[in-house]
Parts: sequence; C-alpha cells; structure tokens
Amino acid sequence: MTTMLLPPARAASAGPRPVRWTCAEFHRFGDLGAFEGRRAMLIDGIILEEGKMNPPHAITLKLVEVAIHTGFGARWWLRHQSPLILGQDIDPKPDLAVVPGTPRDYMGHPTTAELVIEVSDSSLDFDTNEKRLLYATAGIRDYWVVDINGRRLLVYHDPQAGDYATQQAFGPADAVSPLAVPTAVVQVADLLV
Repeated sequence: MTTMLLPPARAASAGPRPVRWTCAEFHRFGDLGAFEGRRAMLIDGIILEEGKMNPPHAITLKLVEVAIHTGFGARWWLRHQSPLILGQDIDPKPDLAVVPGTPRDYMGHPTTAELVIEVSDSSLDFDTNEKRLLYATAGIRDYWVVDINGRRLLVYHDPQAGDYATQQAFGPADAVSPLAVPTAVVQVADLLV
C-alpha cells in the first residue's frame, strides 16, 4: 500500500468580492447625491448606469408621456424615471411607469405598475431581454418598448413563468390600447420622432 501526502487544505480566499446592494441601500446612496446627473438603476443587487440621455431619447420620452397621459387621464400617476421597487434588490427605474391614483395615495415607492414603458435607442437589447424578463417575473401585465431606431413599438402582455406569452411589434401606422384602459387608443406614430 502506498501512502500519499495530500497538500494542506486551502483557506477560503479573503480577496475582493462583489457587494450586492438592497433597494434601501441604493436609495440611501442616491439620497446622498451619488447619482446626481446620472441614470442609475439596481438590477439583482448590482448598480448599473446608462449613459447620458441623447436628444432623440428625451424627445421620444416626452412624446410618450404626452400620449399616455392623454390616454390614461387624471386618475393615473405617470412616474418618469422614478423608483419602481420590484424586489429587495431590484429597482429598474423605468423611463415611464403608470400607477393608479395620485402621488398622495403613496407613502413609499410603488411596487408594481399597470404599464411600464422603456424608450430604447442604444439599450434595445437590454430592454427587450433582461428588462423584459425582469418585468415579466414581477408580474407587470403590460410592458412596452419604444424602439427609436426601428421606428416601432414592441408590446409584451400576459406574464407567465418569467416571460411574456404575447409579444407583438407595431409600426407607425398602427394603434395600441393599454390593458388598464382598453378604451384609450395610442397611435404609434405619436410616440415616434
């Protein structure tokens, strides 16, 4: 019988490790001014930052806001790039989230929305993949992506098992109605520059 000497067991590495943030920590950090002038979001405990908003994105976002406000009316609060807490460590800060009621109806940040809209120019892949799955998992019934470069509106409905069962694309000649207000008609051309 041969006896082998085994090397000593290695201690767990004490090197650097990633720090995962909670929404509370992320918001406290933001309250201190850490994200002033920046577009930060928290996805699965990781702080992500988008680049500066270019003019087509800003103009499209305003067009979307006007069209959605017209369709939804006064009983709805349109939250423009504001917190939307979808879990302990998820705040995607969507371009637009439509929640029922008025600001006085909320003591904290909303945890769901009737409609979430992202405006995409350079972030289309992220918005139609990671964010799509994140919103579906959170049970957001109606998710829209305004594709600036493709001049189309991507609409996702019916979240099931972490994804949307219904995924449609609409062009400038089409019209769409939000699930929360099916009588409202939004012309896709009104959302595009």
